[in-house]
Amino acid sequence: MSLKNRKDRPLVVWLGRPRHDGGDNLSAFRNDFDNAILDAENRNEVKAKLPALIAKHGSIDALVVPMGTMTYAPFDQDLLSPLAAGYGITASFKAGYDEFDVEWITRQGIWLCNPTEAVVESTSNMAMFLILAIVRDTYRAQQTIRSGSWLDHLYPTHHVTGMRIGIIGMGKMGKRIASKAKAFNMRIKYFNRRRLSNQEEILYSASYCDSLHALPSTSDVVSINCPLNGDTRNLISTAEFATMRHGTYLVNTARGAIVDEDALIQAIDCGKIARAGLDVFCSESRINSYFQESDKVICQPHMRGLTQGAYKLAEMECLENIRTYFKTWKPINPVNDLSALL
Repeated sequence: MSLKNRKDRPLVVWLGRPRHDGGDNLSAFRNDFDNAILDAENRNEVKAKLPALIAKHGSIDALVVPMGTMTYAPFDQDLLSPLAAGYGITASFKAGYDEFDVEWITRQGIWLCNPTEAVVESTSNMAMFLILAIVRDTYRAQQTIRSGSWLDHLYPTHHVTGMRIGIIGMGKMGKRIASKAKAFNMRIKYFNRRRLSNQEEILYSASYCDSLHALPSTSDVVSINCPLNGDTRNLISTAEFATMRHGTYLVNTARGAIVDEDALIQAIDCGKIARAGLDVFCSESRINSYFQESDKVICQPHMRGLTQGAYKLAEMECLENIRTYFKTWKPINPVNDLSALL
């Protein structure tokens, strides 16, 4: 891969305005890089405005994808081909990268990188919030008091203390959730592509399940924390729900499509799932009305990383990936592997 458009001041294009005031960090970045913002409401506007931006500024060197750009997705050849001849790195604020056509981006010799730390704290907090909320049935409690009643239609719920939490995906996110669940004296079980070291298992008081089906069958709470890809789409479906104990609790703060939503609805209706806490859905923002209407589901509108702290950290990681790329020609947190092209 040839080094593209090396300049003293590379041009960085932002797809949409940053939602966080980067302060000194962003000011310092602007001192070293030329920046242009493509301000658009949706995908069609991006496609319409890109030619004019390129005509004005010439070829670009880096592309930034901030938070709040879901309406631009997918980030693929159809959207990005006008830029492909000019730039070498796409830096995303988003931890997930299922919205990106990684194969096409890689074939163009373009790095794709994402933040690996920025949303860990906020997402793990959201997961614990949803676990506590569904186990304690806070949605119906709130509805009761808002209707003017008190304890008339409520019944005792459960402690999370002593419950077995099954964590699917024991990366940074899963580990952080495990540490917080441990503080509530929950018993930690996990399934992961790679088993943790004995030292890590002791640190998190976590026991390993060697198959996906073995985990939900022995868990009171199932927490989904793996990335969405071809292998994990509909990872939790009819067969997996069938292995669960009656009255299991489910939390998903990863990606909606990891769970087969039709199978989840059936599992809730038959009692396999007592209650579900969902921060992600298959069709955001037009979610299945069942989840909006059911008193057995607590919904959040993909709020996991929606904190000022997460935005700040995502921006810092994103900009540092770009800085490092222009120093070493490789970002800190690459999603793809360009070694065959170098």
